[in-house]
Amino acid sequence: QVDLVESGGGLVQTGGSLRLSCGTSGRSYTGYGMGWFRQAPGKEREFVAAINWSGERTNYADFVKGRFSISRDSAELTVNLQMNSLKPEDTAIYYCAAGLFHAGNYYSSDVYAYWGQGTQVTVSS
Repeated sequence: QVDLVESGGGLVQTGGSLRLSCGTSGRSYTGYGMGWFRQAPGKEREFVAAINWSGERTNYADFVKGRFSISRDSAELTVNLQMNSLKPEDTAIYYCAAGLFHAGNYYSSDVYAYWGQGTQVTVSS
């Protein structure tokens, strides 16, 4: 009944940029916060960025602050992740997620009930 689909991943050189987009199902996601997570080979999934239901509050992992920016378009039911100054260590599968959360627990994957299939981001050195 719900669906999340990521797009925009690809291969870029160090210092390059990518813009990821996540399309959400219609009314099912009304009032949901959105988050981006990533998982590199052999590592655990980690939090990247989150935005609350209204789009007025954003949060970022320390390792992406100043480089990545999350935004959402309520009219289009999409959430975006603009990634600049990419580094090889950013290489991972990036996942979009939707959930009901409050300030303070946005970083926990446990609060996200719905997940996309992931999109590969590869940054060459």
